[in-house]
Amino acid sequence: MPLSDFLDGLKDNPYFGAGFGLVGVGTALAVARKGAQVGMIFFRRHYMITLEVPSRDKSYHWLLSWITKHARHTQHLSVETSYLAHESGRVHTQFDFHPSPGNHIIWYGRKWIRVERTREKQMVDLHTGTPWESVTFTALGRDRQIFFNILQEARELALKQEEGRTVMYTAMGAEWRPFGFPRRRRPLSSVVLEAGVAERIVDDVKDFIGNPKWYTDRGIPYRRGYLLYGPPGCGKSSFITALAGELGYSICLMSLSDRTLSDDRLNHLLSVAPQQSIILLEDVDAAFVSRELLPTENPLAYQGMGRLTFSGLLNSLDGVASSEARIVFMTTNFIDRLDAALIRPGRVDLKQYIGHCTHWQLTQMFRRFYPDEPASEAEQFAELALAAHSEISAAQVQGHFLLHKMDPAGAIDNVGQIRG
Repeated sequence: MPLSDFLDGLKDNPYFGAGFGLVGVGTALAVARKGAQVGMIFFRRHYMITLEVPSRDKSYHWLLSWITKHARHTQHLSVETSYLAHESGRVHTQFDFHPSPGNHIIWYGRKWIRVERTREKQMVDLHTGTPWESVTFTALGRDRQIFFNILQEARELALKQEEGRTVMYTAMGAEWRPFGFPRRRRPLSSVVLEAGVAERIVDDVKDFIGNPKWYTDRGIPYRRGYLLYGPPGCGKSSFITALAGELGYSICLMSLSDRTLSDDRLNHLLSVAPQQSIILLEDVDAAFVSRELLPTENPLAYQGMGRLTFSGLLNSLDGVASSEARIVFMTTNFIDRLDAALIRPGRVDLKQYIGHCTHWQLTQMFRRFYPDEPASEAEQFAELALAAHSEISAAQVQGHFLLHKMDPAGAIDNVGQIRG
């Protein structure tokens, strides 16, 4: 049979005609689908704007709180629990709800914004061990000002929550994380040190903060180190907390005895500490002691307790790679155990002894707890307390006053019962 007759027969076959039509429809759908994809890509590229915020960014937690405030009708939530243990032992717990991973729609600035929170199950942050997360904002238009407004609002919301409070940070991996609830700022007057001591430290810190140009003009590294030393319970840590409240600063707590702390990690943490914060290294004698002590006196002398080396600590405080624009406070109960290289000028610029209560301190503490009592009662309490105890700490006196909250006469009569 000739080929032309065979093709004419296929054309006249109804089944072949139907198949030929289906192939044409399928091709048309494929072309339409491809065109729609290309059109969507073109639309997204030219008429939509996106913002991605990874979980490592400082604004990430601010934005989660902002999303929670604006996505009030979302039904898919995740919870973040935080608690604060008071000195009395009572634990206060707070639950914060955040939109769970997925898509959420928010109406903001007369625009619909899609918020996508993603969590990678196969990827974790090696420093903290938490899953890697990100939040992506998508809005119509090309004006990125809407994202600047969102970030600014999220920042102001976070600052409002911390207003009048002192934020405590702790080192988690290679970054600083807020620790517990922001604490109510402690008044500086609530910590009674010897006359003139608090004023001396406060004036020095404020002078440092207010004169960065003085350091720059003279080529001096813009950083300041302080060492508070003396017996335990005399108000070293309490004063630093009150000082942070006075300055409106946060506190970054760091333990040099942490066995996971290395030279590189310490240097990095000091470099990335939050702005307007005090770095607090408590009980530095517990991590490093003087090289002059004999091994028989202290077998751990100059060895350290973890991977952190003494030279690494010195370089972090005052080395070529050490950061600037920071305030470091160190505390110790035994200054004689500290190596001279650690507390030399440049690493420690001001040393202050915080000792047992004097007559003046005792009178001031009594008047603060019992403001309605005459001054003669405060004088009597101070005299009896010093007669009964040659050395008495502020923590002991405060504990005694708490036992006689509403009974100043009982506080005087039972002064001999102050416990250590």
